[in-house]
Amino acid sequence: MRAIKPKIVTIGVYGFDEAGFFLRLQEARVDTFCDIRQRRGVRGATYAFANSQRLQGRLAQLGIAYLYRKDLAPTKSVRSRQVEADRVTKTAKRRRTQLGAAFVEAYENECLSHFQSQSLLDDLEPNAQVVALFCVEREPRACHRALVADKLAKELDLEVEHILP
Repeated sequence: MRAIKPKIVTIGVYGFDEAGFFLRLQEARVDTFCDIRQRRGVRGATYAFANSQRLQGRLAQLGIAYLYRKDLAPTKSVRSRQVEADRVTKTAKRRRTQLGAAFVEAYENECLSHFQSQSLLDDLEPNAQVVALFCVEREPRACHRALVADKLAKELDLEVEHILP
């Protein structure tokens, strides 16, 4: 059993510049960065700093541990539910403020139902105090990271904070 109950923060990359992104991680005292993206890259020069190798290098410079949990990334079939919902509502991905019901249901069935919250804690260093759940969307409720955070808060009674640009 862990002596320290970590705090969970969530963060997306959209809306941040490189300096602001890493500054916010430091201000939140993040010591563990948990990447929960399926594809660990972001298109375009603006967000190149969030591509896996570059991101991991900068986190290492800051003394922040990097953890990849692909089991928490939505599959292509789950993501397709959101693509369809966005098409119907004519919502651009970067303008979305919440997830569609079909995505939430599919993600809960395909990913969260198999996820044991304690397994995340088991993957952390014993002294981890602030864990950032990371994906790309700006708005937490437009991203699966908020669903993961909700489950961790409910099952493990962890504090959650959403970091916004």
